[in-house]
Amino acid sequence: MDALYTAVATANGREGRTVSSDGRLDLQLAFPQALGGNGEGTNPEQLFAAGYAACFASALGAVGRAAKVDTKDASVTAEVGIGKDGDDGFGLTVTLRVELPDSLQTEAGRALVEQAHAYCPYSKATRGNIPVALVIE
Repeated sequence: MDALYTAVATANGREGRTVSSDGRLDLQLAFPQALGGNGEGTNPEQLFAAGYAACFASALGAVGRAAKVDTKDASVTAEVGIGKDGDDGFGLTVTLRVELPDSLQTEAGRALVEQAHAYCPYSKATRGNIPVALVIE
């Protein structure tokens, strides 16, 4: 694959900062309180959730346009969980909550969400690596 765009960011740990190469992203990082931190900064799970939600919403728009279906009133909320895995380390889980307008609360709407999941680069990257649940609301 030839990359059309490459994002670059540098971090110095979960309790430090992360900065993008263009300076547009410059965030203080901190462990969440649930993991023993002070919670006074963002964390990688929040950043991943924000990116995945945005990417999935964009994918839903793309498949909607291809099907000539208006998805502009849809929204996506990503929940990224972190916990101990069976290998003495940590693993992630994702739940994507897709809020569809009433007009898409049908099997056709469900099919669009499934198509977006097949199309979205984040979904492709996570497929087979972490569990991703799709919930239509």
